[in-house]
Amino acid sequence: MLARIWSASLVGIDALKVGVEVDLSGGLPGVVVVGLPDTAVQESRERVKAALKNAGFPFPMRKVVVNLTPADVRKEGPIYDLPIAIGILAAADLVSQENLDRYLLLGELSLDGTLRPVAGVMAMAAAAPQLGINGLIVPEDNAQEAAVVPDLEVYGFKTIADVVEFLNNPSDRTPLTINGCEALAQAQPHAVDLRDVKGQAQARRALEIAAAGGHNLILS
Repeated sequence: MLARIWSASLVGIDALKVGVEVDLSGGLPGVVVVGLPDTAVQESRERVKAALKNAGFPFPMRKVVVNLTPADVRKEGPIYDLPIAIGILAAADLVSQENLDRYLLLGELSLDGTLRPVAGVMAMAAAAPQLGINGLIVPEDNAQEAAVVPDLEVYGFKTIADVVEFLNNPSDRTPLTINGCEALAQAQPHAVDLRDVKGQAQARRALEIAAAGGHNLILS
């Protein structure tokens, strides 16, 4: 059976929609990941297998092929752990595929099935409406930054079991909403000072000049 999950990738500062296609077929049991995955993505095979097992889900004893599209764009990082895991469960008919097209799924999996935060969620959330997606499923620690984006349904979860329960019963949860202006107004200033930075004389001088003159600045 075939399942398709939507995720995203960052190309520079721009977000690209990534399809995570999972197919279960006959043959020797194993997991193959194609579509220009880097080492972290290749390693997701073992993380996903252990996470599903420890979360109480059966891992299919069949050949699992995971295709990340578009195939000519390199996929990096552990951000695809969650969509790969959900894709496997959906292909095994353990997760309803009815609403999967509505969401981008992002998240790293721990071996016990908990979700770990990932980088770049804000940029992907901001681009989601332009990618034709109006919902985001992310680790709980990423939910607040993503919820700042208007007109986007954001759901944060602690474990993969919570994600599965939501996808099978989406009406049981309400999306997280945050007023970005109010959040900024209530934020406490951090007690930081450039004098706390050791070394980096050129970078400190660049920051001081940019702050004094109101200039833009990029550190590379």
